[in-house]
Amino acid sequence: MEMMPYHPAPDPGPLVGPAPMWVSLPPRAAARTDWRAGLPVLDGAGLTLRELRLADAPSLCAELTTAQVARFISPPPTSVAGFEQFIQWAHGKRALGEYACFGVVPAGSTRAVGIFQIKILDADAGTAEWGFALGAAYWGTGLFMAGAHPVVDFAFAQMGVRRLEARACLANGRGNGALRKLGAVPETVLHGSFERHGERLDQALWTIEATAWWAAKGRRRGTTQASSGLQPQAFRWPACAQIRVNAPPAVTESRCLAMMYAA
Repeated sequence: MEMMPYHPAPDPGPLVGPAPMWVSLPPRAAARTDWRAGLPVLDGAGLTLRELRLADAPSLCAELTTAQVARFISPPPTSVAGFEQFIQWAHGKRALGEYACFGVVPAGSTRAVGIFQIKILDADAGTAEWGFALGAAYWGTGLFMAGAHPVVDFAFAQMGVRRLEARACLANGRGNGALRKLGAVPETVLHGSFERHGERLDQALWTIEATAWWAAKGRRRGTTQASSGLQPQAFRWPACAQIRVNAPPAVTESRCLAMMYAA
């Protein structure tokens, strides 16, 4: 699961274009669709997960373009302007209900040093693909587990997802170990499914089913929890019910997410 749903066009330099528009979204029938109007703030041990901001572009560029991080992911944007384009693209896809991207902000900091992503693959079947990328300086700090739990909770409780899929190269031992520790189940090996620098690598397909996730959380808490409509934490929603949309640059999409699994 190392391909990205956003593929950057050649970096154009500083963003220019028409003045931004404010688009009012229609009322939502249920709480689980409110995320389209703006992602909530999720709290975990030692971090905060929130919607990406254009101001996050410099820190994301610094953290996610190093050789260590890029080893098992498709090429990320290569400049601050490229990450600004990605952030605008993410906001547009979130407003369509197709994609959610949280910035990872360590405790005591205000800058995002990584991302968690969820892409809806089949809304009718409730299937989505997910993963994350994190700056190498934060590997081994526990930020993956601290962020993964609220993100998975959010996907199942608020996005209508019933099955989460993740792909990790077999050579990415750190990433596969993190997924196993989280409770994901390895379903199969996808031979030659990921291409990087002209080399085709095998990937493991890991899955988490909502029913199994809630049951495991219930056992850990010593309580019985129902999966339907469960909201395991109080999400903090943005007060603004509008979204800012700039005309995005032309981008292409692929089926998979680009993530670096490292805990």
